[in-house]
Parts: sequence; structure tokens; C-alpha cells
Amino acid sequence: MEETLRPLKDNESLRNDFEAYLMLERSMSENTVAAYLVDVGHLLDYLEGGGVSVADVCEADLHSLLASLHDMGISPRSQARMVAGMRAFFRFLRLEHYILTDPTELIGSPRVARQLPDVLTVEEIDAMIAAIPSGKEESLRNHAIIETLYGSGLRVSELTDLRISRMNLDEELLIVEGKGSKQRMVPMSPSSVSLIREYLPQRARLNIKRTGEDVLFLNRRGAPLSRVMVFYIIRDIAALAGISKTVSPHTLRHSFATHLLEGGANLRAIQEMLGHESIATTELYLHLDRSRLRRELLEHHPHYN
Repeated sequence: MEETLRPLKDNESLRNDFEAYLMLERSMSENTVAAYLVDVGHLLDYLEGGGVSVADVCEADLHSLLASLHDMGISPRSQARMVAGMRAFFRFLRLEHYILTDPTELIGSPRVARQLPDVLTVEEIDAMIAAIPSGKEESLRNHAIIETLYGSGLRVSELTDLRISRMNLDEELLIVEGKGSKQRMVPMSPSSVSLIREYLPQRARLNIKRTGEDVLFLNRRGAPLSRVMVFYIIRDIAALAGISKTVSPHTLRHSFATHLLEGGANLRAIQEMLGHESIATTELYLHLDRSRLRRELLEHHPHYN
């Protein structure tokens, strides 16, 4: 089935929506958001000057922009940040169905030191679970969401699109549709399976909308949760737990990968679990001794033991 694209908004509206995406879904600092917006502004001005629409950008256009930056003597670090901002922008456009393909996929950047993402400790994740208010209608669902994000390393978009028909609770497996509509099979933690089993009867009592018939996690109105709503759920629970770090659904994904590495899981197995096409992406998490990567994935996650 051919994907339907949304009409492209004007540049100012795209900037505003991109800013909300960076703050709410990517949980970036104000300084990083401001820098990305400046960089994307440069990109949009460059494209407009060349008569190129955002929807028609190709890899050659971006290479031409980067060559201009190089010729201007812009530092490698600043160039790398520009590339990071462009990647985030086109990822946002692809996620929101404004474009079909991401022109930054094959764009390289100058080699600079990579900053590791924020990671929660196992104790902090357990504290979040303990901080979930008891007795509320959504408490069980929210507990299951945290265990599923942390137990399977899902992206927030994969969580909100998680289908009941693609889960095998007996085998503790689920099928995830990731980037580019590529599917992968991911193990589930025993705790997430138990919570989902408990949540399903509660879910069945909702007035389920047609759009949510096969979607696992629903809001009170019986419709699928949005990515932003999941962000708020995670952020608020972290605050209740007294965690001062900036916490988002992606933080749980980062923590999933890091804790597996700390436990000795194989990097290739983690790559497959996360749905990374390139092992280089997964290697961002490899800040510990490689000799500790001895056993396979499922033997090393704190919530699987």
C-alpha cells in the first residue's frame, strides 16, 4: 500500500513543529534545540535560495551545502552539529509523513568525539516503577509501558504502534515495525508479559475506537496513545520518583542497550534488538570493556532475571 504524504507546511510552521518535536520527543536541552533551529534555518534559507523545496531535497543538495561550509572554514565540530541538526530535521519530516525518503541517510560528518546519551541506573528505573500512583485507572497500563520500553528497547513510535496481533505472550515475543516499515522480532521480559496479560482485560472494558482495535496501549477514550502522550507519562513518573535527569521514552531505550552491555551481552545481538541497520550506530553505547561482551542478549538484562 502506497504511503500517503501530508501537504508540506510553510517553513515557519515546520520550524515550530520541529522545535516541539525536539523538546517533547527528543528531550533535548534548550541550548541544543536553539542550535538545531539555527542550523535548520540556514538549511531552509540555502534551499530557498537555490529554488529547492524541502520535499525535493536530495543527497547532492546537502553535499553542496556542506562543501560550502567547508569552503567557508567552518570548524569540523560545527559542521558535525549542522549534519546532526539536518538529520534530526529530515527524520522529523519522514516521521510526520512529509517526505518519503530521508536524504541524510548516506551523509557523513567530520569525526568528532561522540557524546553518550543519558542513561538511568537500574535503581532509578525501579524507583520510577515504584513511583507509579496505585489505584488509578491508567496505573497498570503505565507500568506495562515502562516495562515494555525498557524490557524490549523499543522506540516510542514502535510502542504506540504495537499490535496485539503481533504479540505472542506464550513465547514472550513481539513483532515490531520499525523504521522504513521493516519488521523485527523482539523478546519480551517476563514482567512485561505479566503486566500486559493483566492489562488486557482492563483494556477490553474501554470503548475502543476503530483506530485502536488492534493497538495494545490505548488512552481513556479507547484511541491509540500519541508519542507526545507517552513522553508526558514517562516524564511525570520520573519526576514523581525524584529523578533529576531529563527522562524520556528514548532514555529507557538507551538504558536498555547500556545495561545489556554492562551485563555482557553481544553487540550484534543488541543491534538486532534495537533495529539498527549499522553496527556503528549501536557502538555509541560501547563505552565499556569489549571483553565483557561474552553471552547472548537475554541472559544479561536486569528485568529478565
